[in-house]
Amino acid sequence: MIEFEYPEGATPIDPNEAEGLLLTHITTRGELDRWEQDNIVEALTWLDRTKPTDILNEQFIRELHRRMFLNVWKWAGHFRQSDKNIGGPWYQIPTSLKNLCDDACLWIELQEESPDQLAVRFHHRIVSIHPFPNGNGRHAREMADLLLKNILKHPEFTWGGKNLSSAANIRKQYIESLQAADKGDYEPLLAFVRT
Repeated sequence: MIEFEYPEGATPIDPNEAEGLLLTHITTRGELDRWEQDNIVEALTWLDRTKPTDILNEQFIRELHRRMFLNVWKWAGHFRQSDKNIGGPWYQIPTSLKNLCDDACLWIELQEESPDQLAVRFHHRIVSIHPFPNGNGRHAREMADLLLKNILKHPEFTWGGKNLSSAANIRKQYIESLQAADKGDYEPLLAFVRT
């Protein structure tokens, strides 16, 4: 079994979830990250090919996560079944996601915010819900980019211009901007997503 070492701000995987690792040859976090990234590239190819616009629903949210991690985790596309250091109780995930999707549809209809503001709020909320055992940040960033690109017809975010899994300083900025958003201050996150 791999010993998981987590970057600052990452949510630990509980032992039952860790048993869902499909690739028994993995022995380091670096190997896991590489296999996950290869799987994510496959998911991005699928997104480029299909260009989905019906994304604000539980079915799509789960399918995107499944495609991003299906070659690595048995539970890819399945909601977490345990409480974490972030997010509400696991059994509230479907209701929380439905509320978020309904809210996002209303935000789009009202057009009271810029596309960046809307996508940042959406991103922050889905990260806060933390629907899956792992991969929530990467999944939430892709959901925000899809919202921008496929629905709002606006350029994707740059997300600090770096891989947030490996660039410690960039990751720290990202986590701090999410924590500011937790307190209602979205300005640091709005600045971060376009740097």
